[in-house]
Amino acid sequence: VQLQASGGGLVQARGSLRLSCAASGRAFSSYSMGWFRQAPGKEREFVAAISSSGGSTYYADSVKGRFTISRDNAKNTVYLQMNSLKPEDTAVYYCAASRGWSAARNARYDYWGQGTQVTVSS
Repeated sequence: VQLQASGGGLVQARGSLRLSCAASGRAFSSYSMGWFRQAPGKEREFVAAISSSGGSTYYADSVKGRFTISRDNAKNTVYLQMNSLKPEDTAVYYCAASRGWSAARNARYDYWGQGTQVTVSS
């Protein structure tokens, strides 16, 4: 599975952005998907995950209620809708694919895309 993230940019605090991650290769619909982020000088952190069918989602406490992960298996794409953005959301955002839902919730991923930069100004 190859993953291509897009949709990052510069936004003011309290604004919104939607990230997309397009997957190529077979069996996208069999993978759980996740979003991670890494801010300068910090370790990469989990943001959100979605099961292969889209029926289950899981969020980091820091984004719960503000971010929504979704997927369209017909388009081989997973999304991250980010609302009420804060300066501390500034980071490079990565999408990733996991072979299992339990693994995805425990931050075990098999494939990674390149990042897309999100910058939130105050």
